[in-house]
Amino acid sequence: MSRKIRVLLVDDHEVVRQGLKAMIDATDDLEVVGEAGTAADAVRRVGFDDPDVVVLDVRLPDTSGVEACREIRARFPDTRVLMLTSFADEEALLSAIMAGASGYVLKRIRGTELLDSIRRVGNGESLLDPEMTERLFRRLRGEEPDDPLLARLSPQERTILEHIAQGKTNREIAEEMYLAEKTVKNYVSNLLAKLGMHRRSEAAAYMARLEERRQERYPPEEWPQGG
Repeated sequence: MSRKIRVLLVDDHEVVRQGLKAMIDATDDLEVVGEAGTAADAVRRVGFDDPDVVVLDVRLPDTSGVEACREIRARFPDTRVLMLTSFADEEALLSAIMAGASGYVLKRIRGTELLDSIRRVGNGESLLDPEMTERLFRRLRGEEPDDPLLARLSPQERTILEHIAQGKTNREIAEEMYLAEKTVKNYVSNLLAKLGMHRRSEAAAYMARLEERRQERYPPEEWPQGG
């Protein structure tokens, strides 16, 4: 008989840990070897309990589960981490991937699916919630905008909006996109209506504000000066 997959549960809610423990201990191939309610305790328990998989809540009282994941993976590279969260947050998903998590699933997942996720991570697979992953990759590819207003626009309308933000006229946009000027005019009317705006200047100002917010959230990296 193969060795059971050893699991450490990390969640600041005891009732959640108890529920997960009861479910895991009812299986033949998984066993809970420890529990923790904080990130600091989680890192310590990994050293004491030697789990194969840490089921780790993203939100913990002392620091984020992502930071705990990064610390666990740095100290114990053979330990796999499955992030568990109540919130569909693409930025947290990206942070978890960068921190070395092997999986990221939502708490609304069915019990049997969670057990299967633990098994798969314990056996070396990378497992991420498919809906969240697809949304994240669409954003990274520029196919899904950060702003909900932009999500109302088609890809063609977003391209035209970017040209408007650059101060181009309908004729210039038409030449750039190989469209009839009348077609561009119709696109502009439609996108303004979807955005709840009346003038091109409003749309241009709106795009400028979005760009400012992006710069604040993702400032350009400063390269160290050579000596």
